[in-house]
Amino acid sequence: MISIRRFGAALATALVIAGSALPVSAQMTVFDPSNYSQNLLTAARTLQQVNNQILSLQNEAQMLINQARHLTSLPYSSLQQLQQSIGRTRQLLGQAQNIAYDVQQIDQAFSTTYAPASANQSDYALIANAQVRWQNSVAGLQDALRIQATVVGNLDTNRTEMSALVDASQSAVGALEAAQAGNQLLALQAQQLADLTATVASQSRAQSLEAAARVAAQDQAREQLRRFLTPKQGYQPSTVRMFHE
Repeated sequence: MISIRRFGAALATALVIAGSALPVSAQMTVFDPSNYSQNLLTAARTLQQVNNQILSLQNEAQMLINQARHLTSLPYSSLQQLQQSIGRTRQLLGQAQNIAYDVQQIDQAFSTTYAPASANQSDYALIANAQVRWQNSVAGLQDALRIQATVVGNLDTNRTEMSALVDASQSAVGALEAAQAGNQLLALQAQQLADLTATVASQSRAQSLEAAARVAAQDQAREQLRRFLTPKQGYQPSTVRMFHE
């Protein structure tokens, strides 16, 4: 009786011989789970890298789009309107009558018209200086009122420009547009401060001329009182011609 061990060995030998005798297409494919898992893991990692690269390209594209938005200039400009408003105010300041905003002119006026009255001046000269001082005071008040009227007229322009700039700032698509809108709002504020400065300067000029006229009038009154109280030469008769005799 053939033992089990010998039977198994004989059966194995027969299978090997039979397998080698079969054609190649009839041979069985051996599945390797370890190799399959490794290949699957490699493919997954490759796919993840591709996805990461696609996401990186999308982020770069979005960054370029945002940069383009940030570099977009503000389509609205209030520079011309602001320059026109400032130009009107400066023009009025340059048209100041009589004593203008000039240091040399002011010094000359206070050394002549507004100078203290002296005994060497004639009554005619005193009266003429008083008349010039009155004219300067009236002109200063007129100039102040003209500038105030111009500044008030600029308020409508400033309101329109402020509304347009605020709308442009709120609808800005990028940092550059927002910054430019903010800069123009600051320019509008500077223009308003310039109008305020011009108003204060013109009003102060009018007040200063009025105060200087009062001081000069007081000094002239003292000189005229002194002349009135000073004894003069008695009356001397003289021939007077009347009716073109």
